[in-house]
Amino acid sequence: MYTIGQVSEMFNLPISTLRYYDKEGLFPNLQRTSGIRKFSDREIETLRVIECLKKSGLEIKEIKQFMEWCGQGSATYQQRKELFEKQIESVESEMERMKGVLALLKYKCWYYEQAIADGNEERLKAMEPKDMPEEIRMAYENAHQ
Repeated sequence: MYTIGQVSEMFNLPISTLRYYDKEGLFPNLQRTSGIRKFSDREIETLRVIECLKKSGLEIKEIKQFMEWCGQGSATYQQRKELFEKQIESVESEMERMKGVLALLKYKCWYYEQAIADGNEERLKAMEPKDMPEEIRMAYENAHQ
């Protein structure tokens, strides 16, 4: 069993967030001893799933719906699976978008390294993508799709 402070440290979450999750019913089996929350391994695993779903873009109300489905047993397996499939698509889409962001950042780092070495941007402004090093050209093209 873990205290709220220990769980807060484990997940790098404010205690207020854990209290909010509890208030929202996301830990339906959370035990209390003299009013003090005691987190079991079950709540720790639940919190891992909550944090994953939050990072994947779900809001608390949607996570609450997922938790309700969990409480309904095997009849909701299909809905839970579909929720995770939808989030996989969402995360993969975001990753593709972020690849373009990363490509532009890499290109700009190279660009300014060259500008620093040259003392100006004249050569770079006149440069065609075909004249760039291959990795930089690929980053440039990926960022300018």
